Amino acid sequence: MTPTMFKNIQRGTSIAFLLLACGAFVVAQQTSPTPTQPQQQTQQPQQQAPAQQLPAQPQPAPLPGQPGDESPLDVTTIKGIGAREVNQIFTVTDKKGKFITGLRQQDFGLLDDQKRPERVIRFTQQTNLPLRVGIMLDTSSSIRQRFEFEQQAAVEFLLQVLHRQDMAFVEGFDVQLDLEQGFTNNVDLLNQGIHKLRPGGGTALFDALYSTCKDQMLMQGSGYRKAIIMVTDGDDNYSHALMTDAIKMCQRAETMVYGISTNVSPTKDKGDDILKAICEATGGRAFYPTRIEEVSNGFRSIEEELRSQYSLEYVPADFKADGSFRTIYLQALDPRYKVRARKGYFAPRQ
Repeated sequence: MTPTMFKNIQRGTSIAFLLLACGAFVVAQQTSPTPTQPQQQTQQPQQQAPAQQLPAQPQPAPLPGQPGDESPLDVTTIKGIGAREVNQIFTVTDKKGKFITGLRQQDFGLLDDQKRPERVIRFTQQTNLPLRVGIMLDTSSSIRQRFEFEQQAAVEFLLQVLHRQDMAFVEGFDVQLDLEQGFTNNVDLLNQGIHKLRPGGGTALFDALYSTCKDQMLMQGSGYRKAIIMVTDGDDNYSHALMTDAIKMCQRAETMVYGISTNVSPTKDKGDDILKAICEATGGRAFYPTRIEEVSNGFRSIEEELRSQYSLEYVPADFKADGSFRTIYLQALDPRYKVRARKGYFAPRQ
């Protein structure tokens, strides 16, 4: 048998297995409303589902936070005792990073805790869901020379992203957190708040993020797309809270964090790694401009993404309110597309 023939057989086996694992999810869409979007031509993804259902297949790379190896960097907790509904927010891009919209429920495969969902409640493309956005600008002394670009880009972002039902707030942080303007739809007030901020002092990034999600985002409840845009170099030299503490609070508040790095040096440092970890853990994304003048490009990309995401609400199978970690395996059936979402959640404990 030639190497080409072997690869073709192996690829066919992988495709057949993933279709089997995700088949019930595709069938489940018939019991829930389907958006009136044009059907997309789909192909089977090449990645395999969890290997214990088919021992003959090679093991895939383990997802972060598998049961017995829970990682707070990739999880969100379902609220409420006995709550079973899971709301999975995700973004779809092509290989070049372009956002893909207009897909339908049957274009995706889903496993929750390595099981097919019991029932799909709702599948929507949330391009118009009201936003609750927080702008957090690093005002520590380490970014003093870049601060003016941060302010200008933040104002431009708010002018573009805020619609009539959306609201935003503005904060600066160094060793302390400075809320200059609370939630409002008035861009003039937000602009004034941004320009009141002054750089200086150390950096308590983790403390600031923890407090912001607790005091601002957690109070907003559900029914909104909640996001924090944090412009910083990612350094922290003053916090009492740990990075994992801040991430858990963001997850509890159902808030995505988007980071725009102000480190434009050719080499990435620890601060860039911190920014990436926080963003990926909460379902957001980190941006790394090559010049400080390009900070506005990061804001524009975030605005586009916030209007180009999907929401999938479903009831997981064999759900137990025991505090255990449940992985989420969500993939587009068309291998040209990549899904970016959280990796799982902790069930509540009764």
